[in-house]
Amino acid sequence: MSAKPLLSVVIPSYNYAAVLPRAVESVLAQATEEVELWVVDDGSTDDTPAVFATLGERYGARFQGVRQDNAGPSAARNHGIRLACGRYVLLLDADDELVHGALPQLCEHLRQVPDVGLWLAGHVSAEPDGRERAHPASPVPRAPLQRLQAYLLDKKIALSHGACVFLRELLLERPYPEHLRHSEDIPVFAYTLTRGRVEVLDLMLARVHKHPGSLRHNATAARKVGLALVDEVFRQLPPDLQSLKPCYRAQRCLSLFRTCLLAGEHDGARDYYREAVRTDWRVLFNLSYSRKALRLWLKR
Repeated sequence: MSAKPLLSVVIPSYNYAAVLPRAVESVLAQATEEVELWVVDDGSTDDTPAVFATLGERYGARFQGVRQDNAGPSAARNHGIRLACGRYVLLLDADDELVHGALPQLCEHLRQVPDVGLWLAGHVSAEPDGRERAHPASPVPRAPLQRLQAYLLDKKIALSHGACVFLRELLLERPYPEHLRHSEDIPVFAYTLTRGRVEVLDLMLARVHKHPGSLRHNATAARKVGLALVDEVFRQLPPDLQSLKPCYRAQRCLSLFRTCLLAGEHDGARDYYREAVRTDWRVLFNLSYSRKALRLWLKR
């Protein structure tokens, strides 16, 4: 491994002992000396320590694993980013894997164009029944305001860990918010998407494994985060991008309205719909949500 690697792959892990070797193997099987790997165990209570020992015996110094007290995925990512020495960082979830042969192609691009703040690649979604679907990287507008609108409001830019490569200094400028336990990646994606040059790769970089039951967990976590996400997303964005904050707040309210509605939390749903209207009365013209809200109020 070189003293100053080009790319650092960081894998945060919590109770993923069963699949962590797959993620590590997907990196080290194709990593050259310009790539380093850090795995951060976020206080796992399963067999992760034993897995660390086995991986250390198999790969020697190429496997770099550290353990911390449980503090959440943001803290684990931030820890790995601080340890990383590469100019670029790829954050890979422990239950996912890199596509075979993708890493050398990625490094070739990183060497050829060194002044990029964010690289976007495609990913393959893998369902539990074995079905797979390729998702190419989204096209990205040139202007930062247009990028932010396309990402936050229009949902035309899809970003996911494992399929993004960040300039490390941008992640040090904008660490993952450790007080959020859901959607913590959105503020980081928004920041890095608008802070420099963005390049799109015609490359499938990661295989993202889907899990049944995750939607219910995500809905509960989303309700806990609530509207705090809005302030966190815009906290470090420059003044010329703040104009999108009210629209994003209204959209977040509608999203939480729907989440509460599906969970049967009708009082919470009403509160979020009221807040959406107070934030931006134009949400009344979103017929899909206004019909749901009307039916909800008629139930009282």
